[in-house]
Amino acid sequence: MLGISCFWLVAGHGFAAPDRSKSDYEQSGDVVWQVPTKDKVIALTFDDGPDPTNTPAILDLLEKYNAKSTFFLVGDKVERSPQLVQREMAFGHELANHTYSHSYLSRRMTPDQMRRDILHAESVIMAITGKKCELFRPPGGVFNAGLVSQLKQEGYTIVMWTWHQDTRDWSRPGVKKITDTVLNHARNGDIVLFHEYINGKSQTIAALEIILPELIQRGYRFVTISELLTYRVKNTDPPQSPSLIVADN
Repeated sequence: MLGISCFWLVAGHGFAAPDRSKSDYEQSGDVVWQVPTKDKVIALTFDDGPDPTNTPAILDLLEKYNAKSTFFLVGDKVERSPQLVQREMAFGHELANHTYSHSYLSRRMTPDQMRRDILHAESVIMAITGKKCELFRPPGGVFNAGLVSQLKQEGYTIVMWTWHQDTRDWSRPGVKKITDTVLNHARNGDIVLFHEYINGKSQTIAALEIILPELIQRGYRFVTISELLTYRVKNTDPPQSPSLIVADN
């Protein structure tokens, strides 16, 4: 049985399994937090959808500003709103895997159980789109070396988000807080984290109404994660992130 030492995110800090560092994950390309590039490109990502209340409005805005994005889909929600997934795909957005049941890797959810949940989501998404996802984001940002290895064998790259671009929109911190998080820290190659589903009235849509035109005015272009990866600058040190803390689980 694989160990359950995990990498997870709490209060803005990274916690890592002692066998591999964040730098090692980045340099190997097994896990992506940002893409070092000289080009003014940013990837917007949306988790936990599709959501019948918020997703249509999000898609309307993205289409208005021709902003290609990446959607990390939850399998059981895909089954309930297949038409929204089809709309995302039709506009050229990238679809990615966020598990079937939004399960977190933990002592009760082993890497093998997690893998089965991920593959369940994959089968649901493929049934609607005819395409296999190549990107995966673990709920809560929780993963370990065992899960990374298993998913690599399945053809997945794990995609996180840039440390300074966690909008925490799920907590409804206020439209200004969300917009300030993105606009005050925008850098080339950033991966921004938003959510389609919010428990309560979403503030993400109002924030996007400000963020999208402002970043366009600054000269940024919105790309999918897969396109962003093509801009990677070789032999360039990645942007500095907060120190990693080793946690024994």
